[in-house]
Amino acid sequence: MKRTLIPASVALLLLSGCATVEKRPAAVEPAVSREAQLEAQKRQALPAKPKFKRKVAIGRFSNETRYGRSLLRDDENDPLGKQVSDILAGRLVESGRFLVFERPDINKLKAESALSGEALDLVGVDTMILGSLTEFGHSTTGKKGFLSATKKQTAEASVELRLVDVKTGHVFFTAKGTGTATVEAGEIAGYGSKAGYDATLNDKAIDAAVSDVLNTLIRKLEEREWRTDILKIDGGQVFISGGTHQGIKKGDIFAVMKRAEKVKSKQSGFGIELPASKVGKIEVVSTFGTSESNEGSVAKIVEGDFAGVDLDQLFVTEPKE
Repeated sequence: MKRTLIPASVALLLLSGCATVEKRPAAVEPAVSREAQLEAQKRQALPAKPKFKRKVAIGRFSNETRYGRSLLRDDENDPLGKQVSDILAGRLVESGRFLVFERPDINKLKAESALSGEALDLVGVDTMILGSLTEFGHSTTGKKGFLSATKKQTAEASVELRLVDVKTGHVFFTAKGTGTATVEAGEIAGYGSKAGYDATLNDKAIDAAVSDVLNTLIRKLEEREWRTDILKIDGGQVFISGGTHQGIKKGDIFAVMKRAEKVKSKQSGFGIELPASKVGKIEVVSTFGTSESNEGSVAKIVEGDFAGVDLDQLFVTEPKE
């Protein structure tokens, strides 16, 4: 049997008409200097980790897109909405900057505490985080040539996050994040990779959208004043809530403040707490407890006398001066 040899010039011509995976773009020099780029990166980067952790709760997250929705599912059971809240909770915990509490699964927590015979003791937080998946899409494109083919899958997502004051229900900050994830595969003359439907693209796009807004969210959360409460005063000793897991250590100096009267504003309708007054200072001498849920600190009074004041009227915070 005779074999027909294809001239090299003809083979080259056939391959030149084949579809190939997109080439990496060539490097292009930026329009700004390297120094300007570094300065912009510094502005985007998070500040140093705060000394004390704020308490935040992850609330309801809904799926406002048509993707993955059905008449048999509500927002609480929607997988994409829950995925956004789970990713956000994970990122906040990983940052090491917050104490993160669950609120969507509160009914499950109540049921479990009832089985154990103990009442659920929820911890109050500084801020509630709510949000929505507002945009989500998945597309597939491709090219076909004489001896080759390519396939490119793209997933895009957008999330909207809201910060809510738990005392008033006031939404004091909103932010939006967007993310894109792609995967591409090519095949030439029967060789190469074939791309089926990649379900992980959805996860990667949502993860990218949450990451896009995370730094902005963290900065805003850390603008709120850090506070803790006094558990007990015994002679010259003051027992306060929070220990090593919240960043408190021996030698820390705190201001003890007395809450002022709370009045209602006719202009805004909000209850406004008048400025608190400083009544003393304390210094941490030791910490106790094994986890964030049971730890505390022992302090000594270094300034002021507030032993007879109602503990509900006092709180501890970082000194201003």
